[in-house]
Amino acid sequence: MESATEIDDVVAACAALAAAGLGDMIWGHPSVRDTAGRGVWMKAAGYGFDEIDADRVVLVSWSGDVLVGSGRRHLEFHIHAAIYRARPDINAVVHTHAPALSAFASLDVSLHPLSHDAVPFTHPQLPRLTAVTGSLISTPGLGDALAEELGDAAAILLPSHGAVTVGPDIAAAVMYSVLLERACRTELTALAAGGPKVFSDERETASKQAEIWTEAQLDAGFRYLARRGAAA
Repeated sequence: MESATEIDDVVAACAALAAAGLGDMIWGHPSVRDTAGRGVWMKAAGYGFDEIDADRVVLVSWSGDVLVGSGRRHLEFHIHAAIYRARPDINAVVHTHAPALSAFASLDVSLHPLSHDAVPFTHPQLPRLTAVTGSLISTPGLGDALAEELGDAAAILLPSHGAVTVGPDIAAAVMYSVLLERACRTELTALAAGGPKVFSDERETASKQAEIWTEAQLDAGFRYLARRGAAA
């Protein structure tokens, strides 16, 4: 049995990621948890974010078999499966290779709340993957290592690779990817100008998180990007 809602979520996520400029040719992938517990809905391998429609979405079992759809699964399916197993609060996962976050991850310095974009990833600071650097997350063991280092955070940087963001729904997971890329770009700009001097403290960051990045705001941003992507 197919799930129209979950397929639509993956299609909309791909459209939004494409509109935000987070594509890397055919690589990178969003997913949503199957509500029936069968596995993970995600885009099929071999296509860019801007090419995804309902026919290019697959349901992958927890063991990696394609249950619904005719496409191939991504090698890094294990990112998604491991996080869903470890985090029952998470229903959507996004993996991207966006340039600014990849450059920032290589610096091994803290991300500062220089703008609203960085608020979800500071105080506490988002983690960086240390168990493996640069390799594809192509085995269950590597997926489990990533999920362990992610912990209860909303995102994790993968040095020499990219980043993974998570959320209770697809809107949050996609928007966290967009915000993280923007935050890393802002941080890189500040570093190039001599380093940041003024930024929000822990108390102000918490206040911003509660006021700015509500569920409604994340959903509104996601719907805007999805509309832009669908109209392209």
